[in-house]
Amino acid sequence: MSQSFQLHVAQLFDGLRLHANVSVSVLDGRIHAITPCTSPEVTEGLLAPGYVDLQVNGGGDILFNEQPSVAAIEQMVRAHQRFGTTSLLPTVITDDIAVMEQAADAVAQALISQDSGVVGIHFEGPHIAKAKRGAHNHNHIRAISAAEWALFARTDLGCKLLTIAPEAVSPAEIERLVVLGVTVSLGHSNCSYSQAQQAIAAGASGVTHLFNAMSPLQGREPGLVGAALLSKTACAGIINDGHHVDFASVRLAYQALGAERLCLVTDAMPPVGGQQQQFTLVGNPVILNGDRLLGQGGELAGSVLTMERAVQLAVQQVGIEVANALQMATTTPARWLGLQGIGRIAVGQRADMVLLNKQLQLQRCWRAGRLL
Repeated sequence: MSQSFQLHVAQLFDGLRLHANVSVSVLDGRIHAITPCTSPEVTEGLLAPGYVDLQVNGGGDILFNEQPSVAAIEQMVRAHQRFGTTSLLPTVITDDIAVMEQAADAVAQALISQDSGVVGIHFEGPHIAKAKRGAHNHNHIRAISAAEWALFARTDLGCKLLTIAPEAVSPAEIERLVVLGVTVSLGHSNCSYSQAQQAIAAGASGVTHLFNAMSPLQGREPGLVGAALLSKTACAGIINDGHHVDFASVRLAYQALGAERLCLVTDAMPPVGGQQQQFTLVGNPVILNGDRLLGQGGELAGSVLTMERAVQLAVQQVGIEVANALQMATTTPARWLGLQGIGRIAVGQRADMVLLNKQLQLQRCWRAGRLL
């Protein structure tokens, strides 16, 4: 299908609300017009913005830490677009500075293409707490050095999302990161409620995979979870696969943050869209057990979740309305990153779209008006 076409759909989710019987015109890869549908040939289904995933470690049998290259990114993008993801952040977890720099170079090269499917990079670590490292290699956990500061200062990486622990990075350092254009997220942390509040006040704008690898909500110490749920501004990603977080806890987070601040993320690993049953994650063996990825100590090590499945489970298991679940996978992550031109279906926006059936299964997917 060319980049100039018209769709007549029974339902449209524009990123904020649902509309019935709508015609959407695409011209040169962008939304040209949205009008009431008068055509008798209406496509049954729901047209929505393409999914935006903030945390993609791998896919298509590729692990970004192990293969930080443009070719690897392209294979990851192809794997995830099969499940409706049209924009993603390749994620490099705690590792050597050389790996981080190679990953950054690859993302910068990928971003040269307007249709790469990549919108930036997520550095998940290495400035985290060993007590909550999860599957991260403790040998690479460290304070910010001059080399990392130079990396975070780069202006050719698109959206720069950095996960840090407040006990490992000071409020002054968080302020400096924000000045450099970094979106700071809190995670892999055993911090106190007070430390988390100070980090948010310094400019941290969200929390990475809420509930996982962080100080829990307790009666005498609300921890990072309590700080996230009580914040009036912070966003949070959540891995809605039924393993990382109980569906009741997802519902609690949704009631506290709403669809405007809770984002669906996958934390996806190589088996998504691939064939691998096991791989090595920064020196640690990981095995696929059913639909869970387990490290050698039995800890969860990323997921095989897709954005398509995350949306379905949000509706079917958590009880979230369809429009709100879709918002959590599109508009909300795009807004957290400050992205312009994606995450919405509106005139002038890039035509990143998914067509879903009544079961929210992907039927078709477009990026910049190109059928994928």
